[in-house]
Amino acid sequence: MMYSTPFGSRSPNARGHAGAYQQVGAQTAVSSASAHKLVSLLFEAYFTDLLRAEGAIQNKDVPAKNKALSHAVSIVDEGLKSALNLNAGGQLAQDLADLYAYICLRLTQANLKSDTAAIEECRNLMQPLREAWNSIAEHQEVLNRI
Repeated sequence: MMYSTPFGSRSPNARGHAGAYQQVGAQTAVSSASAHKLVSLLFEAYFTDLLRAEGAIQNKDVPAKNKALSHAVSIVDEGLKSALNLNAGGQLAQDLADLYAYICLRLTQANLKSDTAAIEECRNLMQPLREAWNSIAEHQEVLNRI
């Protein structure tokens, strides 16, 4: 959580206000984002969830681990995988669907066993997709300047 440290020593009410402020900021970013940016936001949230899960495992915080990994699975399954058009996307879309299904399985296993190696595997599988997706925006910016 972006504002958890500054408000950590204050009342629960202050932390609640910080969380509400962060949620409004996230909603604003999503409502004004392009389709490309929305996928970028999904990738960023996914990688943030993996970091949170690893920290929770180190701290033996089971509820935080469950929350982070469940959210990461939701991002992949309900966000990235459900957005695929298997009819128009051909083999690439099918390969991505299979990869996303595998990642969901491995993250579920990581959650059950507190397995940081499985989390790292999922990070390594998604990192090339994140980089490729982000490079699309960079190339588009160059084309827009021409």
